[in-house]
Amino acid sequence: MADDLCFFSKESLINRSPKKSPLVLRMLVLMFAMVCGIYICAVCLKQIGSQSVGHSFSVQVVGKPCEPADIEPSEKPYVHLPKPKTFSRDECACNPVRYFAILSTQRSGSGWFETLLNSHMNISSNGEIFSVKVRRSNISMIVETLDKIYNLDWLTSASKNECTAAVGLKWMLNQGLMQHHEEILEYFKTKGVSAIFLFRRNLLRRMVSILANSYDQNAKPLNGTHKSHVHSPHEAEILARYKPTINTTLLLPNLQQVDDLVTKSLQYFKSSRHIILYYEDIIKNRTKLVEVQEFLKVPQRDLQSRQVKIHKGPLSSQIANWEDVKKTLTGTQYENFLQEDYKL
Repeated sequence: MADDLCFFSKESLINRSPKKSPLVLRMLVLMFAMVCGIYICAVCLKQIGSQSVGHSFSVQVVGKPCEPADIEPSEKPYVHLPKPKTFSRDECACNPVRYFAILSTQRSGSGWFETLLNSHMNISSNGEIFSVKVRRSNISMIVETLDKIYNLDWLTSASKNECTAAVGLKWMLNQGLMQHHEEILEYFKTKGVSAIFLFRRNLLRRMVSILANSYDQNAKPLNGTHKSHVHSPHEAEILARYKPTINTTLLLPNLQQVDDLVTKSLQYFKSSRHIILYYEDIIKNRTKLVEVQEFLKVPQRDLQSRQVKIHKGPLSSQIANWEDVKKTLTGTQYENFLQEDYKL
């Protein structure tokens, strides 16, 4: 009986805890494996994606630096690698560019000189930028304009873009240059800008040119148009017919004023890297243009200009009241201006 009870109890216990179905267990294991697999795949994909992004970023950052060869240590401050916003320099991105400014006075041959420079395939001189008053209204506007020019983003007919090796402008002394000379000198030194001074020795000839140009602005003898510079002998002959009458009372003070302005400009910018040129010297000796190209460190080229000189020959044939002018200047420091200082 006891055995039967024991047997009954065991049977009862066995019946109360039946075996779980193998199919259910397999399903649970399979689901667990799938969840684990999906998680692992997600983690792997995330890591691969972040590695790809990191790789592309590193390619953009790491690049071969541009280091122009054969540059003397003393010249390095004047060598630049601008990155224009308006175009790409492409294969010329590592070609060095030098900055310059032609500092001059009106009717001193600067327009003719600039056309000579622009005939060089690697020089871009962008004209009389600061003739527009708003650009020279304050030093901030001046600096903003200069930055745009020297970054090759000032686009004119003279721009050589990616091929540029020397870039600059023509700047008259009375166009904010003297007024802000301290700040501009500091800019030249900081940015490595070289100054090219261009003046006329004979200030009397310059005065004749100024008066004749002023007359042309009003009379417009060339078919009703005003031309500061001409490209044909016929046009030059028409403009040269006008002979100005010079106010002899103001002649000496005017000459002295211009003389002082030139002297002061040389004094203000003497600590900049510069070269001093005179119109008459370039007319008589074209090797002066070789010196300019050496100064700008550009390949030597034969520079040409289409401009034709207007006033030729002795001053006695160009001034209406020549005898009065001669009498006024005789015995003064400007007497030598009466002489014929060059021939064409």
